[in-house]
Amino acid sequence: MPPKPTAKPNRQPNTSGKKAAVKTPKQPLPLPDRLKRLFTSLCAQIEGGHFTNAVKTCDKILLLDPADQDALQTKLYLLLQTEQYAAALALIEDNGENNFERMYSLYRLQREEEVESALAELKETSNEIDRGVIHLEAQLSYRQGSYQNAFDLYNELLDTTEPDTEEHTDILTNLEATQKHLDFINSGFSRALSALPAAVTASLETVPPPPPAQSSSLLASAQIIEEKKAAAPQEKKVRFKRVPKGVVPGVTPPPDPERWLKKSERTSFHSGHKRKKGGGGGGATQGVMESPAVPTSGGGVAGGASKGKGKKKK
Repeated sequence: MPPKPTAKPNRQPNTSGKKAAVKTPKQPLPLPDRLKRLFTSLCAQIEGGHFTNAVKTCDKILLLDPADQDALQTKLYLLLQTEQYAAALALIEDNGENNFERMYSLYRLQREEEVESALAELKETSNEIDRGVIHLEAQLSYRQGSYQNAFDLYNELLDTTEPDTEEHTDILTNLEATQKHLDFINSGFSRALSALPAAVTASLETVPPPPPAQSSSLLASAQIIEEKKAAAPQEKKVRFKRVPKGVVPGVTPPPDPERWLKKSERTSFHSGHKRKKGGGGGGATQGVMESPAVPTSGGGVAGGASKGKGKKKK
């Protein structure tokens, strides 16, 4: 049977004469309102410690307004907090110079020569140097082993730091580490040497004599030996993966080279004893030997030499 037609919904005609309302698309928010919402989200993310999401929000703000200095400075701060020093350095170089942030990024990227040149240029151009720059110079001196310069810089910072602050505690810790290095260099090293035995200190101070010069004959013979080694054919190394089980290279005798030939074609085939056709003459016989015939009184032969029953002749 054919399928029954489905009933269509009854649509009543529009008899009011009014047109159906058409939905208008939602208008986007103006630029200031969108920036305000993004900055509100940015502040909440920074307060909550969500720095990765905060960097993405800064990118959204800079996409709308690339010249926004607040967004640029916030993004730079977030990149330094998340230890993205290469990205921070690229942001600084693209959007103007930030002396301290640039030198700090170079310091963390182990580019110490560029930090030194930047510090020298900053000292020549400016009369007053920021505390952060002095602290960075002290850290660079400590890393390079200039402990006396680092010690002097840390003391300079300590004199102008308020006590019982986080900066004061950090400077004291760095100053103590620098002082230990200076004490070891000035007195600890000499004390450690004096505690060693005299034979050890004498061996440290004396320079070992140069090796004796070899004669020309020894050099010539050594050269000849090296040439012979180079000319000699090198033995092929045994590949143990191809050695059968139970075979020891150099100990187990080699297999028969004629094992692939027929037995009749091998050299050892004719060396064996061959049996001749017809019986005797070929060698000693096995079994019981027959005794010679002995005549008897009856005319017969003893020992069973005659075959059959013989008849007596009359």
